[in-house]
Amino acid sequence: MGRVIWTALFLGGALSCASIGRRDLSSDLQRPPDPLPKEMPRLSPLLVDATGSPVTTREGWARKRETLRRSWEEFLGVFPKEKAPLEAQVLAREDLPTFTREHVKYQIVKGVFTDGYLLTPKDPKGKRPAVVVFHPTVATHARQPAGVDSSNPDLMIGVHLVARGYVVLCPRCVIFDEGATYAENVAKALENHPAWKGMARMAYDGLRAVDYLQSLPQVNPERIGGIGHSLGAKEVLYAAAIDERYRAAVFSEGGIGTRFSNWDAIWYLGLEIWDPDADREHHQLLSLIAPRAFLLLAGESADNDQSWAFIQAVLPVYRLLGAERNIGWLNHRSGHRYPPAARAAAMEFLDHHLIESPLQNDRRRLPGLFTP
Repeated sequence: MGRVIWTALFLGGALSCASIGRRDLSSDLQRPPDPLPKEMPRLSPLLVDATGSPVTTREGWARKRETLRRSWEEFLGVFPKEKAPLEAQVLAREDLPTFTREHVKYQIVKGVFTDGYLLTPKDPKGKRPAVVVFHPTVATHARQPAGVDSSNPDLMIGVHLVARGYVVLCPRCVIFDEGATYAENVAKALENHPAWKGMARMAYDGLRAVDYLQSLPQVNPERIGGIGHSLGAKEVLYAAAIDERYRAAVFSEGGIGTRFSNWDAIWYLGLEIWDPDADREHHQLLSLIAPRAFLLLAGESADNDQSWAFIQAVLPVYRLLGAERNIGWLNHRSGHRYPPAARAAAMEFLDHHLIESPLQNDRRRLPGLFTP
């Protein structure tokens, strides 16, 4: 991509940053659809304990939350208690007009590596906030959000973010390893972890992405977020639920309900997710993320007005934790895309929670499924 275009992207991000904080994000991003859909998902109440009694205190919620956490951990598979060293390498480096782009490699579990792209603003001053960008289902995988594949500028999310001053990591999803199908790749990845679901490996990859970012001297380890579209949305949901170091997450058109998209694929959760006797839905994962920030972007495809039910279900938990402003949604009604309206909302949301908000707000954070 030419120097003029890179500069325009950078200046566009910088100018947008100047407008942050001029409106109430919570009021804009918590409006229910009007009218409400005639049929909405039926989700189990979160603030009810095992005896059917209401949960009205933070202490009571901590007990209920631990029950949910253990249930999901048992379902997904237990994560390693010790992590392999990163053994990170830089495979290639490009010096672009406004940022550097490095092709990097690091270890996930012993003997298993992944690669991705690290984008760093030119001349960063001090430690910068950072974002993990999980790519959608596209043949060019991490090359798309990193801007190596510039065929769809809307989905060059890593480039949008580095223009705003973030350090950005765009990792490759495990199912996109070369030379095999999605199912073959996940089967290979789980050979040494037979109790894991495919989604467990993707979530653990998200955890290791944060490990990598926190190892970098230019990154503020307390200001890390995640964003993903489609496949990438699924990854960011689980990564944020298992790892409390994700301070903010943006979920774009991933299908928040287990019946909304192909969550039953073997590389995600498998057919077990259809078990009629299991009370397992993704509003429970959203409650594990609370009180940290979460934004759902719908487009009338994988997510639509029915997705509001999941925000509505978890809002009482956020209120109980004093963090009602940290949860939101937007239906841009533009299909299975990440259009300018979605981008504007996502960028402002991340800026607010990763740049503007005081770090002391994170004292309310609760541990994920895996506590580093």
